[in-house]
Amino acid sequence: MKVLFYTREYPPNVYGGAGVHVEYLARELSKIMQVEVRCFGEQNETSTNLDVKGIAFGGNDFKNSTSELQSVFKTLQTSILMNSEPTSAQIVHCHTWYAQFAGIVAKLCYGIPLVITTHSLEPLRPWKREQLGRGYDMSSWIEKTAIEMADAIIAVSKGTKQEVLDHFNVDENKIQVIYNGIDLKQYVTVSQTDVLDKYGIDKTLPYVLFVGRITRQKGIIHLVNAIKYIDKNTQIVLCAGAPDTPEIAREMEQSVKLVQQERNNVIWIEEMLDKDSVIQLYSHAAVFCCPSIYEPFGIINIEAMACNTAVVASAVGGIKEVVIDGETGILVSLEQQKEAPFEPVNPDQFSRDLAAGVNKLVADKNLRETMAKKGRERVETTFDWIAIAEETKSLYKKLIS
Repeated sequence: MKVLFYTREYPPNVYGGAGVHVEYLARELSKIMQVEVRCFGEQNETSTNLDVKGIAFGGNDFKNSTSELQSVFKTLQTSILMNSEPTSAQIVHCHTWYAQFAGIVAKLCYGIPLVITTHSLEPLRPWKREQLGRGYDMSSWIEKTAIEMADAIIAVSKGTKQEVLDHFNVDENKIQVIYNGIDLKQYVTVSQTDVLDKYGIDKTLPYVLFVGRITRQKGIIHLVNAIKYIDKNTQIVLCAGAPDTPEIAREMEQSVKLVQQERNNVIWIEEMLDKDSVIQLYSHAAVFCCPSIYEPFGIINIEAMACNTAVVASAVGGIKEVVIDGETGILVSLEQQKEAPFEPVNPDQFSRDLAAGVNKLVADKNLRETMAKKGRERVETTFDWIAIAEETKSLYKKLIS
């Protein structure tokens, strides 16, 4: 059996959870079947059962378009170029709307069954219009078309499955829930502290950690606004980069500067660090905080749990299936607006509740150590990539037969 992955992200160009998913799923599947990956970039590698080819992301063909539409037009062009060479794969599997147009073309032109993994849904991310302008209408159309013509849909959580049914005309029997996973050998507690030293983190004091992109979805601004309610002796480490838009970048900068004027233990790492560095940050954090307002799964939570770190996270989407409230962490209730963009009805209360969860764990070492241990146990029993790859292969087999 052979599967063809279409994806925007693939190492070394990984900036979000979807890219992490594709990297590890492709690696595990290649141990039990042939995998071909076509991605945005300049990658070109061949190993046993795994071939990776990058497709350059556009050129100057759209230089006269608006900045928002340039990205969309280049995406469409790249998706077509992904199909310029035929494939011997029996299944095409797409990840995120950026590559879904490639899947549409492959299904129509080559007659290959189409699988879509729903890492997120455009109707639930209206803030993307800030980034794409009218291109958001195009991304939404591509996603809707791909999902509704797919032969099978993988939802990364039960909550995401229901959201697919709520927003698209899809036969429920076509949807299968398969969780994200994690490399249990790579994501373990480490003793090294050179990354902490590099960024001036005091090893004698506890810190709460955020890791992620600067987007509306990840709720980073709500955590920054919570800092004034977090115990003054707790360091704040924000490992946050890759802002979606210049506007949210400025908002983040202004918000962080404001809290840094009040306390000198807020450390902002303005870049996306490599895995080993992030694992070190997870390993020594007292608490990991995930303040997302929309999260189909939340892979960063299982990364933290795998490194024996207790979690404080918003009770939204797939996070509620990942973090067990009171056992592996604390879930913070979030009353959201009924209509998109689903921001908190009371943002200040949400920030206060995040801070309360952090303060509770920082103040109770026994509690957070117990949660950390149970978190690791949960990851080991539920989110192993080996089992997830087998589930995915079984789905492929059903489609082919």
